[in-house]
Amino acid sequence: MDCFVTNSDLRHFIIRLDKGEDVLESITQIIDKHKIKNAIVVSGIGTLSDARIHMVTTTTYPAIETFPEWKNVPMELCSVSGIIADGEPHLHIVFSDLKNTYSGHMELGCKTLYLCELVLEEIPISLVRKKDKNGTNILQMKGEN
Repeated sequence: MDCFVTNSDLRHFIIRLDKGEDVLESITQIIDKHKIKNAIVVSGIGTLSDARIHMVTTTTYPAIETFPEWKNVPMELCSVSGIIADGEPHLHIVFSDLKNTYSGHMELGCKTLYLCELVLEEIPISLVRKKDKNGTNILQMKGEN
């Protein structure tokens, strides 16, 4: 893994992941190393050998989720996007094999096949996620109730 950082008030992180590196784990390491509090993932592309996501399966509360996995399958990573709020990433992913396209909430277990490139951009706003009355982690300005 390598990370290239701009040198300005709001930093941009261009991240290169190599074969076998876990995408979410690597992003979390960059967040911790560079003390990123609030950012957006503006781009994420590459290839995957393994993937693990979660998806909702109901339209009622509480949400019931499923956690599909793919192991040792060549896949194109079409998109990673999301928000890092108070140092916590909430990322979604779109990827495809030769027959289907899949999307969902990214979990640990998405492994780089040949390469993966991501761009994170810090944002000048303090965000946090707090559970609402239904137990959903909703995005709020830090300090709001």
